[in-house]
This record gives sequence, structure tokens and C-alpha cells, in this order.
Amino acid sequence: MTEILSAESIIVNLASKIELKWVAGTEDPDRPIHEVNVNEHATLIGHLNLIHNNIIQVIGKTECDYLNSLDDNFKKSTLTQLFSNKTIAVILSDGLPVPDLLCDYANKYKVPILSCQADSNDVVDAARYYLQKLFSNKEIIHGVFMEVLGTGVLITGQSSVGKSELALELITRGHRLVADDAPEFTRIGPEILDGRSPSLLHGFMEVRGLGVLNIREMYGDNAIKNNKYLRLIIHMERMNDDNISEFNRLRGNTKMRRILDVEIPVTLIPVAPGRNLAVIVEAAVRNHILRHNGHDASEQLIELQKKVLENQ
Repeated sequence: MTEILSAESIIVNLASKIELKWVAGTEDPDRPIHEVNVNEHATLIGHLNLIHNNIIQVIGKTECDYLNSLDDNFKKSTLTQLFSNKTIAVILSDGLPVPDLLCDYANKYKVPILSCQADSNDVVDAARYYLQKLFSNKEIIHGVFMEVLGTGVLITGQSSVGKSELALELITRGHRLVADDAPEFTRIGPEILDGRSPSLLHGFMEVRGLGVLNIREMYGDNAIKNNKYLRLIIHMERMNDDNISEFNRLRGNTKMRRILDVEIPVTLIPVAPGRNLAVIVEAAVRNHILRHNGHDASEQLIELQKKVLENQ
């Protein structure tokens, strides 16, 4: 699997954790070093390693002392190997000053050098989290991804069934938009799917008749959520004379959907004129939470009926 990785993307994505400065070197436009095949790299980032090259090499105090201890010829040979082995970037941690020799090699081989004040171990940990998310398996699913009552809910259904209108009504009721139309899901744990919006579409929603809406500007920052774990899928389906008998009135219509090998519960919501779908979705989420905690209303009703019959 190939992903795009650049020094700029590293700086932007680690900005909330680590303040990185671009000190020297450029990215060679004629040599696409930023196109990385994750299957070819056992280690994406780590402390300086010339045997099993990391695509991002981190130089801390220990590594800097090692380089300074080398004689001139071996040092030049080591730096040549460091900068000529498809290295994406070199990060100097611990607030270390960047030696002129290192800058010379960075400019010669067009490999960016980034500098920060953070401890080298913190740099590796933060960058590994970012890279893991970048190179994890992803899947884009057509629908609207919302945070409803603190739960990640994906609203799906056929085109023009009213997904965006339902999401808009949920937003007015205080719930939050994560992604409209093309939410991107990444598996970050054995049973965890993290969903977020493509950066270009973040905060925007398309509603028929209104066009594209800027939800952040209309409803404020609190109406937007950057990401959320997917816990429930609400599938909207038009109700008509042909399928009305298929809806189970006691247990509802639920099933499981496998996404990136993770089972996600699906609740089918029939769509018909006059139904308050926003209230129904809120009730579906509350019911999902209760079921997750071991409280099933249909089973409770069945048990009560059994007890009544036994007493008779």
C-alpha cells in the first residue's frame, strides 16, 4: 500500500504534539521520495538506524554523540548512507543545534531536516501514532457520520432518501457532524474504527435545494467533531406497501455489517411521511446503548409476558 508522506505533512500532523521547524534540505521533485510503500518498511520511524533504515530518522543526544565520535572519513560515509537511502526526513530532537555538515548533506541529497525541543522518545511515540493512522487500512463509505449522544453514528441509505436533511436536523438539536458524503474509516484497534472527514470536505455539508453549507460558520465550532469511533449504523429505507410487512414491530430490524473486519450493528429505520426521524435516531442510539449494557426492551417484554402467563 502506497501513501503520500512529506515533511510538510509530518509538521502539520504533529503540530498539536510537537513543534517542528524545517531547518535545512528540500524535497526533490524529480525523485518521489514522499511516495512510501508501507509493505517495504518494517520500521517507519525510529532512532538513527543505518542497518534497518527508518524512513524518518530521529537523532537525539545519544545518536548525536555517536556521530561526533566518528573520524572524519567514517562520519562522511555514515552521513552519505543516512541521506541517500530514501530517507523521508531527519528529525533532530532535544533542542540540539543542527551542525553545518548535516545541513550540507541535507541540501546535497534534498532530504529535509526538522528540529524540535521535544525528547527523542516523545518524537518517536507521537510520530508512530500518526504514521500508524496514515498507513492503516481505510474504507470510504457513502453516508453522513455524526456524533449523536456521544456515540459515533453513520447514517446510510439510497440517494435522495434524506440523509443530509436528517443530519441537519440532528445538528440543530445539538448533535455534531463528523463527515458528510464520504467519511473515511480507519481500523486503529481490534474492534475500533475511527471515522473522520477528508480534509477538503471537513465542516461542509451538501443539502438538496440549499447547496453546500458551511456548518461551522452556521452553527459554531461545537457543531463539528474532528473524528469519532464508529459504534452504530442507521440505515434509512423508504417504507411502502411492498416492504411494510418486513419490519419487525417487536424487535425492530437489526443486523451486523462488517467493515475492515470489524462487526458494526445496523439499525434499519423505515422512512415515511410524517415520521420524526431525528427523534427516532436519538431513540435508536439510546436503545443501542442500553442493549450494549445488557438491557433489551423486547426481551424484557417477552419475559414479562411469560410471567403473566405462568401466573394465570
